[in-house]
Amino acid sequence: MTQTYENAPRTAAARVSAGTSLAAFLLDGSHFVGRQVRALLRQPAFLVITLVQPVIWLLLFGQLFKRVSEIPGFATGSYVAFLTPGIVVMTALFSSGWAGMGFIIDMERGVLNRFLVTPAPRGSLIAGNLGYLALTSVIQSLIIIGLGLATGARFPGGPGSLAALIGCAVLLAAAFGSFSNALALLLRSQESVISVAQLLVLPLSFLSSSLMPENLLPGWIHGVARFNPVNWAVVAGRETLHQDVDWGIVASRASWLLLLALACGWLSTRAFRAYQRSV
Repeated sequence: MTQTYENAPRTAAARVSAGTSLAAFLLDGSHFVGRQVRALLRQPAFLVITLVQPVIWLLLFGQLFKRVSEIPGFATGSYVAFLTPGIVVMTALFSSGWAGMGFIIDMERGVLNRFLVTPAPRGSLIAGNLGYLALTSVIQSLIIIGLGLATGARFPGGPGSLAALIGCAVLLAAAFGSFSNALALLLRSQESVISVAQLLVLPLSFLSSSLMPENLLPGWIHGVARFNPVNWAVVAGRETLHQDVDWGIVASRASWLLLLALACGWLSTRAFRAYQRSV
C-alpha cells in the first residue's frame, strides 16, 4: 500500500507531463501549418497552378474519351463521373510527391536548423507539413468534385461517399507526402526529390483504374493494381458512383491506406532523426 502511495504523485506528474507534451505538439504543429498557409496566401497562384493539370485532364479527357462509357461492361454511363474520383486521387498524389521540397528549401535557407534549436517538439515539424498537405488536398478535391458536378457528373452515393473519397485522397497524400519528406531529409537535393517523384507518380497513376475500369485493364496491369495504393484510393472513391455504397470496400481500402500512411510516417520520423544527428 505504501508503494502505491509513493508512486501516485509520479503517475499524476507523468500524466500531466504527457498531456502538456500532447498540447504542445498540437499547438506547435498548428503553428507550422499556419506558417505554410500564410506562404500560400502570399502566393495563391501556386494552388491554381497545381490544379491546371488535373482540370485539363478532367475536362479534356472527359470529352475526348466520353464514348468509352459505351464499351460493354463499363461501370457507368458517364465517363466524366467515372473519371472524377480518379482525378481527385491523382491530384492528391501529384501534390504530395513534391511535399519534401519544403524541407529542402528550409535546409538551404538555414530555417530548418533554426527550428531545431527551439523547444518545439520535433514531430510537430513533420505533422505541420502533413497537416498543410491534408488541407490543400481537401481544397483541391472539393474544387475537382465541383467541376465534375458542373460538367454533368452525378454521384448517387451521396455526401458520405464523397467524404470517404476525400478522406482516402488525404490518406494517400499523407503517405506519399511522408515518403517525399523522408527522401528530402536523406537526399537533401531538389533534383533527387523531383526525379523520384516523377519516377513514381505517373506509373502509379497509369497502373491503376484511375482512367479505366479494373475489368477492362490488361491482365498484368490488373494484377499490379491490386497492390497499388493509388488504386486502393480510386476503388474506394468509385463507390460514389453506386446508389448502394459497399462500405466494406471503402473501409478495407481506407485501412490499407492508413497503414501505409503510418509506415511512411515512421520512415519520415527516422529520416528526420538521421538529419538531426548530421547537423
